Amino acid sequence: QVQLVESGGGLVQPGGSLRLSCAASGSIFSINAMGWYRQAPGKQRELVAIINEGGSTNYADSVKGRFTISRDNAKNTVYLQMNSLKPEDTAVYYCKLTWLVLVEYAYWGQGTQVTVSS
Repeated sequence: QVQLVESGGGLVQPGGSLRLSCAASGSIFSINAMGWYRQAPGKQRELVAIINEGGSTNYADSVKGRFTISRDNAKNTVYLQMNSLKPEDTAVYYCKLTWLVLVEYAYWGQGTQVTVSS
């Protein structure tokens, strides 16, 4: 059983910063990818950033230069440092853990609300 627990969401003013954390526990395959997705009201869930076990990253164009994803493999934890936040970053942010062993295994966190408003 794999569980993901997110933390760090909240209310922040435009231009502010937040750091999200997601800790994974359980039987986790060592070669995996961890990512952050977000879903705003009335919109589809979208990829924000993703990082593999080797540290290779990929970002949505809308967050490049503002958000940084990182991970601690020893702790099975992924982080999302969000700077220069904008109102359009308001969404529920979800952590996802995936690996491929013949088939894809995918696990989601419960989500954490990020609200950017003055």
